[in-house]
Amino acid sequence: MSGFFLPTPSLRNLTCALVDGLIVLSCLLLALWLRFNESLRPIAGYEGVYSKMAVILLVMLLCLYYNDLYADVAPRNRLDLVRRLASGFVTAGFLLVLLYYAFPYFTLGRGLFLIHFPLSLAVLIVWRGLYYRALRHDALVENVVILGTGRAAKEIALEMLQRKHQGYRILGFVGDDPSLVGHRLVNPSVIGTFEDLPQLIERNGVSTVVVALEDRRGKLPLADLLRCRLEKGVRVEEASSFYETLTGQIPVRSLRPSWLIFSRGFSKSRLLLNSKAAIDFLAALIGLILSLPVMAVAAVLIWLDSGRPILYRQERVGEKGKPFVLNKLRTMKPDAEEETGPVWAAANGDPRVTRVGRFLRNTRIDELPQLFNVLKGEMSFVGPRPERPGFVKTLQEKIPYYNERHSVKPGVTGWAQVKFGYGSSVEEAEAKLRYELYYIKHMNPLLDLMILVDTAKVILFGRGAR
Repeated sequence: MSGFFLPTPSLRNLTCALVDGLIVLSCLLLALWLRFNESLRPIAGYEGVYSKMAVILLVMLLCLYYNDLYADVAPRNRLDLVRRLASGFVTAGFLLVLLYYAFPYFTLGRGLFLIHFPLSLAVLIVWRGLYYRALRHDALVENVVILGTGRAAKEIALEMLQRKHQGYRILGFVGDDPSLVGHRLVNPSVIGTFEDLPQLIERNGVSTVVVALEDRRGKLPLADLLRCRLEKGVRVEEASSFYETLTGQIPVRSLRPSWLIFSRGFSKSRLLLNSKAAIDFLAALIGLILSLPVMAVAAVLIWLDSGRPILYRQERVGEKGKPFVLNKLRTMKPDAEEETGPVWAAANGDPRVTRVGRFLRNTRIDELPQLFNVLKGEMSFVGPRPERPGFVKTLQEKIPYYNERHSVKPGVTGWAQVKFGYGSSVEEAEAKLRYELYYIKHMNPLLDLMILVDTAKVILFGRGAR
């Protein structure tokens, strides 16, 4: 599917954000009603009341977002939920106080502040608690059976167990080997064979069958699946598609070439590419103008700390496999790779990184010169991160479909960067590729905007930098 697509978990999070916003505004109106002695009529004449309410709403939703209230993984328990909400409210209160101090026009009053915040926090705790409980209710949970007992089936089961709040309940596996019945692969166990499938669906109220067979030739119970689909309305999902919806990734190891060929998505219209290029150019131009003073200060600090050169220029692989020179502010010692050659950055701090370089990496300031690459059309703001030619050659040999990431322009940031972080091994590069293929399939302006907002969150909390 192309167009303005959002992953299923994000649609659920968007619904949460809309309800949260309505609660914040409703509690604000109630606080105004209490403050103005049981009459709302004076509120309409209150100077700038609507803009002031909008500021409060925006700040509070942003603070809830940055405290992981709209993350793919739900709070572990009620205490974790309360902790996230309370932290968001404390942060919002601090930011609003600073805002009111800098721009007194937006102030609504201390008394209103003291009424609104506790009221909103209490209502949000109740609403979110009911919401997460409702997601576990039988009426809202889809019972899922996985057809298969191999690698793909186990991967899907593990992901489902980590994402119980997404509304799926795994009942078990169905295979073609009777000797495996009762055997626990992950959790739960193999509950039957292909011949048992119609009875299992009828008896357990199965609403979704995920087909995750390693080899389907002559094994797939087509007649039973067709009858369940047409007569009982059971949804039959191919493993890769279900995994994609569940995780926001595409499983490269169990992926079939036919799925890539026939799957909806991966379509990049001329309008989409041209509009993306135009937005990249304008945003890079504005970004360079605004960031030049920051880059100038960073350049002085680099020179004082470890001398020259200031810029680090490195060949990377771009769109369609074409090499280009990527620009970054230098964060390592000038002779960092003379002895070792190209190596991945270390996971727990790299001794080659300078004191100033560590700060530049954590704040992502070292990435700012890549805006010149965006202006030249070699990169986009959002896309798969460009890799070095030596690494690309190795990864192409070891990871299926790795070269497909070069079908679009590389990005300053990307879906893999905000969802996974930095990769420093072949296994981690494969994990990132799952996200990168997902992005390429669903590339659109709305997904780009989500990634840019998430990138700001990563920068603020210093996650993923090496």
